[in-house]
Formats: sequence, structure tokens, C-alpha cells
Amino acid sequence: MNKLTKDCLLTINGGSSSIKYALYEIKDTLDQLLSGEMEGIGSGKAKLSFIHLKSRIKHHVDIPVADHTAAGRWLSNWLEKETEFIRVKAIGHRIVQGMEHTAPEKITDRLLKELKAISPYDPEHLPAEIKLIEVFRKHYPDIHQVACFDTSFHASMPDIAKLIPIPIKYRDKGIKRYGFHGLSYSYLIEEFKRTEGAEKAKGKIIIAHLGSGASLVAVKNGKSVDTSMGFTPASGLTMSTRTGDLDPGVAWYLQKFEKLTPGQFNHLVNHESGLIGISETTANMQRLLQIQHQDKRAAKAIDFFCYQCIKWIGAFTAVLGGLDTLIFSGGIGEHAPEIRERICRGLQFFGIELDEKKNTNNDKVLSTDASKVLVKVIKTNEELMIARSVCTTLNYNIKHK
Repeated sequence: MNKLTKDCLLTINGGSSSIKYALYEIKDTLDQLLSGEMEGIGSGKAKLSFIHLKSRIKHHVDIPVADHTAAGRWLSNWLEKETEFIRVKAIGHRIVQGMEHTAPEKITDRLLKELKAISPYDPEHLPAEIKLIEVFRKHYPDIHQVACFDTSFHASMPDIAKLIPIPIKYRDKGIKRYGFHGLSYSYLIEEFKRTEGAEKAKGKIIIAHLGSGASLVAVKNGKSVDTSMGFTPASGLTMSTRTGDLDPGVAWYLQKFEKLTPGQFNHLVNHESGLIGISETTANMQRLLQIQHQDKRAAKAIDFFCYQCIKWIGAFTAVLGGLDTLIFSGGIGEHAPEIRERICRGLQFFGIELDEKKNTNNDKVLSTDASKVLVKVIKTNEELMIARSVCTTLNYNIKHK
């Protein structure tokens, strides 16, 4: 159906307080023309950073938006000023929680109604994402819009890995382990297969997507078999402001004796915990690394993060029955050599050996030739994965670069 030789598609990646977007030209391949990110939505200090790929010059604009509806309207008006926007024929939206949806889908009234019904399963992301869909559908009713679900990649997990051990009357309502960061993992597996070949991509792989949101996945034969995030993106590995896994007794104690409401508790575990909760100074890993020798709390936050990563990788190696490849990605995984070195140092008994110079230089391959496990850094690209998913859903024939 590749008659839309030079049409464009737009990707929208909505977070709880941010929106990333990218514009691609659809030719034989997907050529990115521009990208941007709105940050601080709802804070009163929202900003837009954007770049045109030809000029490579990054620009920053203060924006007066109070919520995602206003942000969506502002963004659509802003994008209409771009000369390429008139050629947009499709919009792809990242949807964090898709529950039983295992593939991207065209957005219809029925799908939107369903997403609203499951919003309680992900109150941190889904309501904002739905607002963005509604804004862009209202502004552009004739443009195809596609929902790309973060949970789809983990649909292949065995039932035992999805199980949450509570009474069946609650499990029947959809309470189980879903897993997230699926668009990132899908892209990383495709990229690993492209660079290392199909045979290695069938091996036993652990991917560490380490950023402000952080998770790990165990992959075998190209499929997710287990992942650290579960029912919500607040679970699993500790993150910048999220707790990660938490003893449920803590929730009971805080609500009963510290009088936290459910809403206050949800805010605590998503926005006041993790690295910021331990350090009490910053949630930014690069900043923590800079001050760790003068601030014991910063050092403890780093120690805890690395300790948790080592535990999860050890557990997933047991699930896989061995480990062939360890892939680092995300902001921390791609740009923090010290974190990678400390994690891998704790896994030397697996036969992991890092090349110090390659690691310091953020090379694509970090392991030595003698290492029993291949260690790589792959830069993730959720926007490109959304764009590819839109093309697949709408039957646009493209080649992957």
C-alpha cells in the first residue's frame, strides 16, 4: 500500500507529566524530520524542547499549559506551523496499559471507551494518554490514529510469571503482572537482531532499561518470559522516584498509623520514593554520581540501585537457565559507565568481563573477547518503534534501517 510515498506520520508518547513527539516521512524507510518533548506539565513551569534533524539545533520554549488537554491543544497548534505537518496521514500513540491487547490497533470510539474503563489500572498514565487521544482525534478526525501498547511485548510471558497470589475473585478482575517498557524492548530486540544476527537474538538475553523509570526483562527466543515491572510501572526495580517492589505491610502501616489516604500513598510510591526517597537530594543519577563522595545518602541511593539490578539479573539468569547477552539501555544504561561497571562487577561469577576503555567510552560492545556473556549498549527509540507499529497496522511497506 506504499502509495503514500512522501506522506508523514506523527508519534505521541505521553507520560504522567511529559509528552514526547516525533515526525517521520514515510518513504521506503522511516526518515525522522523532527522531534520534541514537553516537560513539567501541571507544574506551572512547562517547557518544550525541540529539534529539526537537518539543522541539529535544539530550541527551548516556555509553554502555558496546566494539564494534558491544554498541552495537547497547544502542541497540535504548534505542530501545524511545521511545513511537513500538512502531510501527516497517521498518528501513533503510546498507551502504557493495554491489558489484553496484544498488538497495535486503530483507535475507535469502542477502543477509547475501553481505555477509559481500565484507567483505574494505571491512573498515573492512562487518563493523560486518553486526553491526548481525544484532543488529536477532535482536531484531526480524518487522520488514522493507532494505539501502541507498552504491555503487548509481555503477553508472551508464561502464566506462572503473570500470576499475583491473591484470591481468584480479584485475579478475575484483571489483577496480574503485565510488564511495561514493551515498546522499548521490542525496538531493542529488533536492533539486536539486526546487528548481531537472528541466531544470537534467539539466545538467553536480559535487557536492563535503566532510566528515570527502570525495569529489566528476560528474553528467550525473542520473547519476554519475565520482567521486573508487574501490575503497575511502580513495581520491580527501584527507580528515580518510584519505590519498586514494596512489602504490602508498608501500605497498611502508612495508611493506618500515618493516616495516608490511598491517593497520598499512590503519590508517595510514585513521586517521593526510590532514589529521591533514599538520597533526599535528587532523583537524577548523574547528579548522585557527582556528589556521592560528599553525601552519604547519595552514595546509599547508588548502592541500593546497583544492588537491586544485580539481584534482578541474577534471578532472571536463573529463569532463563543461563545468560548469553546483557543489554543496557535507557538514560542511565546508555550514559552511566560507573553504574554499568558496578552492576557487572557484581556478576563476575557469570563470567562477565567488561573492557574498561570500551565501557568508559560508552561503546556499543562493552565486554572483552574472553567474556562468557556479551555485554552491549543499545540506544532505545520508542518513537521509532511506535512509527513502525503504525506502519504495520496500516499496511505501509517500509524497510528497517
